Amino acid sequence: MTEQRRLGRSVWRWIVRIVVGGAAGLVVALLLGVLLSAEVRFVLRAAYEEARILLARRSIAELLDDPELGEDRRTMFRLVLDARDFAANSLGLAAGDTYTTFAEVGRDTLVLVVTGARRDTLAPFLWRYPIVGAVPYKGFFDFEAARATATRLERRGYDTYLRPSAAFSTLGWFNDPLPSTALRRGPVSLVELVIHEIAHNTLYVPDATPFDESFALFVGYRGAEAFFLGQGDTARAERVRAIWRDQKRLSGFYADLVTELEALYAAHLPAEPRERERQALFDRAQERLMGPLAEQLEAFDAASVAERPLNNASLLAFRIYLTDVDLFDRLLAEHGGDLRATVGAIRAAIDARGDRDPFEVLATMVPH
Repeated sequence: MTEQRRLGRSVWRWIVRIVVGGAAGLVVALLLGVLLSAEVRFVLRAAYEEARILLARRSIAELLDDPELGEDRRTMFRLVLDARDFAANSLGLAAGDTYTTFAEVGRDTLVLVVTGARRDTLAPFLWRYPIVGAVPYKGFFDFEAARATATRLERRGYDTYLRPSAAFSTLGWFNDPLPSTALRRGPVSLVELVIHEIAHNTLYVPDATPFDESFALFVGYRGAEAFFLGQGDTARAERVRAIWRDQKRLSGFYADLVTELEALYAAHLPAEPRERERQALFDRAQERLMGPLAEQLEAFDAASVAERPLNNASLLAFRIYLTDVDLFDRLLAEHGGDLRATVGAIRAAIDARGDRDPFEVLATMVPH
């Protein structure tokens, strides 16, 4: 997940340097936050939390040398180092020093992410920042502030969706440590997360969040599959394949629902009949989740998937990670299943794309 990465890299680096610089810098930053806007206070809080995480970093290699390290953490730390080495050496990803260190964050959720959307169109609520501009979500280290923000949006008539995130990427601007929240995952999910976040270091298209996240999800899962196959762990490799198949099924489900909702909103019905039709669409979608789709799921727990809320905000949040993911698999097939070559081809095409939409670029790379 990369919820905090779009907060303005120049601003971010400047503020973190102030905070890391010592108590005097922290006092100055906090006073500025009080005096300036709520959004500046938000950025200062995010920068403070990032600085706190960076200051808590410990070398994973040194932790592995500690004889008192528990066996569970020892196993997970070794898995992280092996996965990041695989990402760098076998997949050609820009691993840098990402996840060579570890930070204890002291809670089970790193950030709480808020998404908002209008009820009469699939348009996200946008938060605007200096330099960065508009972003379609907002990640909070302060969970009460996240809930309060969602409540304010709901009072204004917006759909909202809150979800936890266990990790994020700073796109290589800092040597991101592995947060302790990531260790709550099992081995398969942990390897996917490591490769996913390193993929963000490798390719990032500004103002193209659905492409960035869908690309990273593809590389994370296909990379984890290749990693476990290389380890001779066919059971975990098949587990990854099953999860990826489920993700693609959900991608198709959400895409169909988006098409239905867009047709409804394009009809420009009065508010009351539009709300009735909208709720009927969501009810039918929920039935599909509980029925035919649930029967197809191989790795995901059908009940937990069906419990996900369905509204405009949640749908947009889900689609950020699951947009046209079949395109990536088609490109992988075009390159004979060679993930490294596929990533290289995508990077080259995106670098040469000009102002074209990245998904349009991908579509031209596969035969019709």
